[in-house]
Amino acid sequence: MPAESAGILMHKRVDGQRLVLLVHPGGPFWRGKDLGAWSIPKGEPEPGEDFESTARREFAEELGTAPEGPLLPLGRIRQRGGKAVTAFAIAGDLDVSRVRSSEFELEWPPRSGRIQSFPEVDQAEWFDLATARHKILEGQRPLLNRLEEILDAPA
Repeated sequence: MPAESAGILMHKRVDGQRLVLLVHPGGPFWRGKDLGAWSIPKGEPEPGEDFESTARREFAEELGTAPEGPLLPLGRIRQRGGKAVTAFAIAGDLDVSRVRSSEFELEWPPRSGRIQSFPEVDQAEWFDLATARHKILEGQRPLLNRLEEILDAPA
């Protein structure tokens, strides 16, 4: 069964332009990768945890602050590797200079016997939608379209 995860796409308007918050994954595999490497903050649910709770917890773990306010459902997408992502949107204004990510351990270099710690997220940035479409993982691009459709829909 493919893995499930849940995440939050934070957005804001600055000078009439919509911006979205994306994160760059930490660790040696992602070092030096930019276009098509960024993501929404997301992660896998704990046993019995609903997707909204997972999305809020993962946002807090990866960025160091919990998002407040109602979440807007963006639906579910499937990434290239088969992982299903249930996403939500929230309006907010996170100061990316204050990001404090939790860490994970990994044997690095491979088969070296050395365990090293790496941040789950090594960078967070606000991007306009056109730039975000180039930065975000290909499988998550539909989330940007859904956000735009929902926020631009007539009331």
